Amino acid sequence: MLVRVRACGICGSDVHGFDGSTGRRVPPLVMGHEAAGTIERVGDRVRGLAPGARVTFDSTVSCGRCEYCTRGQMNLCEDRRVLGVSCAEYRRHGAFAEFIAVPARIVYPLPEAMPFEHAALIEAVSVAVHAVDRRVPDRASPVVVIGCGMIGLLVIQILRARGCERVIAVDVDSRRLSMASQLGAADGVDATSDDVLTAIARVTGPRGADHAFEVVGRAETVDAAVRCVRKGGTVTLVGNLSPTVPLALQSVVTREIALLGSCASSGEYPTCIDLMTRGAVDVGPLISAAAPLEEGPAWFDRLHRGGAGLMKVILRP
Repeated sequence: MLVRVRACGICGSDVHGFDGSTGRRVPPLVMGHEAAGTIERVGDRVRGLAPGARVTFDSTVSCGRCEYCTRGQMNLCEDRRVLGVSCAEYRRHGAFAEFIAVPARIVYPLPEAMPFEHAALIEAVSVAVHAVDRRVPDRASPVVVIGCGMIGLLVIQILRARGCERVIAVDVDSRRLSMASQLGAADGVDATSDDVLTAIARVTGPRGADHAFEVVGRAETVDAAVRCVRKGGTVTLVGNLSPTVPLALQSVVTREIALLGSCASSGEYPTCIDLMTRGAVDVGPLISAAAPLEEGPAWFDRLHRGGAGLMKVILRP
């Protein structure tokens, strides 16, 4: 189907793609994978969705036929393409455009009351839901979230929605820690002024946290995540800023730490829409600005220079 894009978020990975640092965006490529809009036209075999309908769509175009797809692991599809990301023979243009063509199988209808700007963040919410659901922590045990950027703040909300009572947020930005508190974190650790492990231990006791979510992808944050959990604890790795990081191997092995990787999402969109509709997840505070698509270059430049005070910028074609 052809979708008229009404809103598309600038992801941090788009900014890194913009400067070429990750190698995952190779020009010429239309970026943008966090989007929502209205159906303009549908193919002859599309059923149940008609022009004019308000929709969002997955960022992953899976084949639907391989072993992983048939297991429900569409994020691991052998022929996976990502809108606005995939390059070379897998090139698939994204949603920083007036229109985008997507297969109907990855399209989801939206509630009438949900603003397009909020719907554009469903993709990010799905990443957080997938990460938490890889192994849901025990409700009564302390959980650490290292990194309070967009995904980290959503992970905090999903943990609270799953019943986790004691979420400890860690970041270097006091404003993000303040937002983490507003969105459900019980404790905050400022990594610029506190020794992170000591500060976490003040909350968890010397035993450590049951579970930590690493949502940055840097050597020091991965190391902190591994060292802050108890014996037999779990670390879910969500951030992937660095291609490789050192690992405290002996600590992982001798304390039997479970390491779980979490990549993108795998069909969680209906769950996300339900969480947002019920108010269990609030993306409104995460939106810093909404601007016309033609102002995109200026916003990309600002974000690339650090984006002080900005969380999520939405572009409207």
